[in-house]
Amino acid sequence: MTKIFCDIADIKIIKKFNKKKIVKGFTTNPSLIRKAGAQNYSEYCKNILRTVKKPISFEVFADSEKEIIDQALLINKWGKNVYVKIPVTNSKGKFLGKVIKKLNNDNIKLNITAVYTARQTNKILKAINKKTKLIISIFAGRAGDTGKDPVPEIKKSILLAKKFKNVQILWASVREPYNYIQAKQLGCDIITVPPTTIQKIEKFGKSFNQLTIETVKAFLIDSKKSRFKI
Repeated sequence: MTKIFCDIADIKIIKKFNKKKIVKGFTTNPSLIRKAGAQNYSEYCKNILRTVKKPISFEVFADSEKEIIDQALLINKWGKNVYVKIPVTNSKGKFLGKVIKKLNNDNIKLNITAVYTARQTNKILKAINKKTKLIISIFAGRAGDTGKDPVPEIKKSILLAKKFKNVQILWASVREPYNYIQAKQLGCDIITVPPTTIQKIEKFGKSFNQLTIETVKAFLIDSKKSRFKI
């Protein structure tokens, strides 16, 4: 069963989607939190936690190993349902294996983000134990944006992670509702989905005939509203 996590930081929307049974958790990142209008990162995240008791990821935004560890230790204290998001490398491309290993051994739940390849997944798995919960977020959508097929890398990553009962593979950066079907077919543990796409997934099941009629009606309504003439 592939769990849907809602990818959002807007507190009003979080409160709405937190009530949905289909939503099993949440993911955020500094960009989403900035977009939501947060002035104080820590206080804003703690405010989210007043509503959310489901699993939720909050990301560090440091670049040096020491600062990443320091931020991760603080974020971890915010709640038992918190996963600390750590990038697989820093901005210079250095693999953060030592950071991941230390935090994992300290029993801190991690979400390793910005992963694109099975090779990166393998390096992560070599740095961790088989007890502490860990998510590996593979950015399928962003890979697809560059013309690269993410599916083979996700398949390989799932196979590599099978020996680790504490590890979950996550399909990240969704581009369309059908990605949820793809993630389920591959056996991904989690998929992060924006709110508007979750609403489309909830409407799955329409026949092609229904879709044809709805599409034709929409075109007809718009042409009438525009008062077009030929």
